[in-house]
Amino acid sequence: MSRLKTLREYVDNELLMLAEDKRVSATAHLYGVSLAATILAKKRGMNEELAAMAAMLHDMHAYKSGSYDDHAHLGADLARDVLGKLNITTEEETDIICSAIYHHDDKLVVDSPMDELLKDADVIDHCFKDSSKPVKEKEQQRYDNLCKELGLN
Repeated sequence: MSRLKTLREYVDNELLMLAEDKRVSATAHLYGVSLAATILAKKRGMNEELAAMAAMLHDMHAYKSGSYDDHAHLGADLARDVLGKLNITTEEETDIICSAIYHHDDKLVVDSPMDELLKDADVIDHCFKDSSKPVKEKEQQRYDNLCKELGLN
């Protein structure tokens, strides 16, 4: 079984603990960000599998705890525990994934390439899932840059 499939099975089982409406929303978001991350990684010549894995875990702490308070930083700790338990990544890969998760909510700051990829994938999911909603101020510049990068102007 692939590492991504192993991780997705773990995430799916964790999401089963949520109420149905929250589970549907969480599943749609995590898989949506994972797909966007994979596409961006391919376009940018980056590791598609690690991008997809980071995306699958990026909001797990918020979903498990029911709170978005410091969810990115706490989510990085949770991801490190999960990846350690599943034993599907090297230490270096775990560090890359956890850094991306740790920084994914800092949309106004520029970090490492994988950190930026996860931020961008999150913005794609937020902004394209319901185009009737206005783009959040903290995501506007990223959204505009992504539209240019993807030729969507």
